[in-house]
Amino acid sequence: MPSPGEHTYVFGGNTSCVYIEQKNGDSLILDSGTGIVQLGEMLLKHASPIAILLTHNHWDHIQGFPFFKPIYQAERDITIVVGDVEDEQSKQAVLMQMSGSFFPVSYQDLPANITLNTQFATQESFTINNFNVLTAPLNHPGGGTAYCVHAEGKKIAYITDNELSPPGVVNTTLAQWAEFIKGADLLIHDAQFTTEELPLKHGWGHSTFKQVAELAVDACIKNLAIISHDPARTDDELLAIETQLQANYGEQINIECAREGRSFEFISSKD
Repeated sequence: MPSPGEHTYVFGGNTSCVYIEQKNGDSLILDSGTGIVQLGEMLLKHASPIAILLTHNHWDHIQGFPFFKPIYQAERDITIVVGDVEDEQSKQAVLMQMSGSFFPVSYQDLPANITLNTQFATQESFTINNFNVLTAPLNHPGGGTAYCVHAEGKKIAYITDNELSPPGVVNTTLAQWAEFIKGADLLIHDAQFTTEELPLKHGWGHSTFKQVAELAVDACIKNLAIISHDPARTDDELLAIETQLQANYGEQINIECAREGRSFEFISSKD
């Protein structure tokens, strides 16, 4: 859930949304949590097609969509790729939250040209907005999809929400994750729990800081940004965790707890 307030001033309190843009302006949006609202203000200035890749349909990953202003632009082309969730009926959740008594504007009345794609995430790979995208199934209650995005000779892996060592059915093993993300320029992965917190929350579909850091090191990741912070976690607590992670793994990888508005710039080898 969003967690605004003085205790999240440093890291931010919005829910998941990541924006990727190529040098030529082609772009992708990963998830539509509340972070997408501010992004929408920027995208109003452009007329290019919008592509949103959803990992899954839990509220914190779709709740910003009704407030994403481009959906109210006439004829704006917007494609939404829905994560491969287990409940077929819920694959329209991002739109259905704007129906009945849930929201004052019905998705059926939106002036934008919105296409819901429920097939791409079931494939091993697909191409959208000139990005090549690989997929892997999340270890998360209800299912979902992780994405590896390739463009301009760079690789970004986006994996949230995901439990690296789940107690039950394993959709993707630790070895498979390491191969999926191998050599990525940036890994964005959730780590909502500390090692001490995990026993009570084992099976909730999230990983620990230690598990994610060790996976990133094993897979030779260049940069690791940890997201999906526990809403109750304060800035001071995250700063302490980040300091410890950098002390333990900083010689092997650039590692940080992601801050709202954080940006990475990768220079193409062709430049």
